[in-house]
Amino acid sequence: MIIRLGYVSTAISLWDASPSKALTFARYGQLPEDERREKLLSVTYQNLVNTERMIHYNIAHDIPLYRFSSSIAPLATHPEVKWDYVTPFRDKWLEIGALVKNHGIRTSFHPNQYTLFTSLREEVTANAIIDMEYHYGMLEAMGLETEALINIHIGGAYGNKEETILRFHENFAKLPEHIKKITTLENDDKTYNAVETLTACLKEEVPFMFDYHHHMANLCDESLEKLLPDGFATWERTGLKPKIHISSPKSEKAYRSHADYVDPEFILPLIEILRGIGQDVDFMIEAKAKDKAALKLVEDLAKIRGVKRIGGAVLEWK
Repeated sequence: MIIRLGYVSTAISLWDASPSKALTFARYGQLPEDERREKLLSVTYQNLVNTERMIHYNIAHDIPLYRFSSSIAPLATHPEVKWDYVTPFRDKWLEIGALVKNHGIRTSFHPNQYTLFTSLREEVTANAIIDMEYHYGMLEAMGLETEALINIHIGGAYGNKEETILRFHENFAKLPEHIKKITTLENDDKTYNAVETLTACLKEEVPFMFDYHHHMANLCDESLEKLLPDGFATWERTGLKPKIHISSPKSEKAYRSHADYVDPEFILPLIEILRGIGQDVDFMIEAKAKDKAALKLVEDLAKIRGVKRIGGAVLEWK
């Protein structure tokens, strides 16, 4: 069994390398009109440069998974700003995409919690579609729209899960088919557990993104020995390895919060189940220490007898 690891957005080992440098609408509004576009361009360019730095960092450290920041192009979806974030930087987008492709890095996006298809309000669904189109547009600009994924949660229950999940399917159907084709659904830590999310995935024919920490915080009746193979089967049409989100609790009191690093003891039960299934998987590390957490977990797990480190962030269980 082979497990590959990656991290989210920012390699904190690098100096001043955030790919999420912000320009708020309030600040944008304070600028003279003739300076607004220039500010949008300068912040976005810096975020693209830093994204490229992340990819080079991953190449240097042989880290095969990376989740792009959703905030590369500030205010790209704001109704009073909406601007063309692709054309001015077309070459840079393509350079980043070429790096990703040439080095076989698996990439993704994870829009924020406000990208919802369960709301009673039509404008929330409309905004969710706009946000998904924005993420797809960035992938398209990099030439990665056929190989990367966009991951979302189902959303809130609004006091009635049965009615809300029906509304989710109704609203999700409004998403353009080419975007839906690269969308995954993830179980969450409070509302829709792993079985409920997998059921939605099967209905929508999209891959199931299993989050182990969320599962432990929001348990379902199904055993992982049964649940995981069923979830992995949803990935078959993509030709991609199943991916699992990994983190561990900050504390017993703050169980749902992510710790800085991943406690190997917390995830070893999952790994033992994966060994029993015999399934190669990819782990996306969602710990606060990001790249440092991913590389430390590799080092910690590589100390286990029968585990061999075969890459910077790649492990093999014999």
